[in-house]
Amino acid sequence: MPRIFLLIVVSSLLYAQMISYDIKPSWLGSNQFMKINILDSKELVFGKFSGIEVCELSDLSYDSKTLYALSDRGYLYHFDIQLDQNNIKEVELKKAFKLKSKNEKALKKGKIDSEGMVYVDGSLVISFEHEPRVEQFSLDGNKEKSIKIDKNLRNIKKYQDENKALEAVAYNKKYGVVTAPEQPLRGENSKFHTLYGKNNTWEFPACGSITALEFMDENTILVLERDFSKKNLQFIVTLSKVHLDKCEKQRCESEVLATLDSKQGWKIDNFEGLTKVRENTFLMISDDNGMFFQKTLLVLFELQN
Repeated sequence: MPRIFLLIVVSSLLYAQMISYDIKPSWLGSNQFMKINILDSKELVFGKFSGIEVCELSDLSYDSKTLYALSDRGYLYHFDIQLDQNNIKEVELKKAFKLKSKNEKALKKGKIDSEGMVYVDGSLVISFEHEPRVEQFSLDGNKEKSIKIDKNLRNIKKYQDENKALEAVAYNKKYGVVTAPEQPLRGENSKFHTLYGKNNTWEFPACGSITALEFMDENTILVLERDFSKKNLQFIVTLSKVHLDKCEKQRCESEVLATLDSKQGWKIDNFEGLTKVRENTFLMISDDNGMFFQKTLLVLFELQN
């Protein structure tokens, strides 16, 4: 009997275990806050999968029923996910890969810090810190090509820190690949973030550090920002929309949709990933930093019209 019990426990750790987890503060009487509607939230708990650790999930991308998750340790995961209108019904880890270079060797230590990801026509476009760059990978983690980025983004010395580089990336057919530093580059106005496309830049007011980008529609991009105070152990998560087609001298119209503050009772963590799953509906995930006291939280939310 003990051996059977141990086998069951070990087997269960191969998959994401979902635990009900309400991120909303107790004083909020509904699921709606500011201009978002919190549909569902879950805590995900992992063991190793095929010898690969499952932790520090820094971004998401969704295609049909497959949820791709990226670890900043250079791992790519495939999850089967079942969503209904208002709930995360099931999340099952099916595959895990190490990101590899064109010669199918694992990325070198200094090139591992993978942060942003977006699904593009059967491939995954990924942005990196430490050695800032954007590259295209196959769905099983093999590098296909490099993506040209703005010249101002190529030198790590222009960033505030090697950990403040290309945290986020998005794509649509009109604007192509759009990326952004986590914080404004050295010498730039710290009150404004800059989004970088192949031939354009767009500015908007900063609320925190950019951790994820996702297009809402053809001309509007959803921005996830995070702020953390070590002194107060306070997380603040901000969701804003930026209109890339409504700009004057590169300064674009933007609107804060929600500000979630742990000091106001929001049970949030280090949110870094974002993906669209259907019209006006998104998933957001937190990076546990590989720490036992932090959580991997998956949140399904809807934007209000």
